[in-house]
Amino acid sequence: MRNYDLITPEGTKDLLFGECIIRRNIEQTLLRIFKSRGYSEMITPGLEFFDVFNLNSPYFPQENLYKLTDSKGRLLVMRPDSTMPIARVAATRLRDAMLPLKLCYNQTVYRTEPALKGRSDEIVQTGIELIGSELKIADLEVISTAAEALRSFGMEFSIELGHIGIFKELVGRLDVSDHVKEKIRRNIETKNFPALNDLLDSLGNSPVTAALKKLPALFGGEEVFEKAEELMPDENIKRILGELREIYHDSCEICGREGTITVDLGLVNKTDYYTGLIIKGYLQGHGEEVISGGRYDKLISEFGYDVPAVGFAMNVNGVAKVIEKNGILPAVPAPDMLVYAAEGCEVAALKKSQEYREQGMIVENALFEDLESARAYAIERKIARVVVIDEELCGEEEE
Repeated sequence: MRNYDLITPEGTKDLLFGECIIRRNIEQTLLRIFKSRGYSEMITPGLEFFDVFNLNSPYFPQENLYKLTDSKGRLLVMRPDSTMPIARVAATRLRDAMLPLKLCYNQTVYRTEPALKGRSDEIVQTGIELIGSELKIADLEVISTAAEALRSFGMEFSIELGHIGIFKELVGRLDVSDHVKEKIRRNIETKNFPALNDLLDSLGNSPVTAALKKLPALFGGEEVFEKAEELMPDENIKRILGELREIYHDSCEICGREGTITVDLGLVNKTDYYTGLIIKGYLQGHGEEVISGGRYDKLISEFGYDVPAVGFAMNVNGVAKVIEKNGILPAVPAPDMLVYAAEGCEVAALKKSQEYREQGMIVENALFEDLESARAYAIERKIARVVVIDEELCGEEEE
């Protein structure tokens, strides 16, 4: 029988020392930014009923969820997402709260992607949800907050903007099943041009299939809007493009020279989840997005409370990878001093250590039987001062 007592499950890892410092620094930096903008922190349970994620729209496939049962046999899942539990809270405990609600969070989500190697099934997300406003300024606030969050790490960053409405307008005109629509969406999202072209060719040639073939290639700057308008001469799509164009121009002004703003009409992730603007954020040196979000005006209505919302989550694990890859692993701070207790002076040594800590120092108590071992430990740990508490309770300081 194979034992698994010495390893962690796939998709998880132990974090040690400097890695923990990096994670906590990222979390604290982000929460400080969010709270400075008026967002209030909330925490949802790590365990949720399966029903929270099994609504009318299949946002999270069952096979991607970690499932278990409670003492009454009810099906539970380990939280795979932060937005949907927050939507549940907004529709219940916060239903009578004044809008807009400005909420932030820092918590772990769990989901499995069995086909992916090097995956992380345990992801720390720190993000915001702005609930109750459908105004353009709400979208811009979320984008500007994302830009400030990315900027805070001192690296070059970029933000991609898209709009799910364009894809929905096009695919809604195809007389095909939801299964085929999902295959089209997945091929566009992954920019799998050969598979996309083969699938759309099987549906015949039309302005709609021609536009869908071009959709994943429509990314860049201002020129994207001109190409899209020529390719998709439709009033609804032109209106959506006009809205996105305004957001794009304003976002460029918000980010200035520090970040790059691009448009990608091939951003079509979670079509049932998002209803409008889609946001992705990247840090230099990391190929995957570290920010993902957008507008989800219909999600909370599935919990019985019809209010618009927009937000994003930052993948703290991804940001930590970038920092570690750039060799910015922080040193674990050494104690300022080591306090050694002679035999019979243990209580006095503990009290003396506390006095030093109250002065703001990092102080360790030596856990050795003899002074020489304590000195050797101090040298190994690069502790500059050793304080010896002897029988007369006087301190002898040694370098």
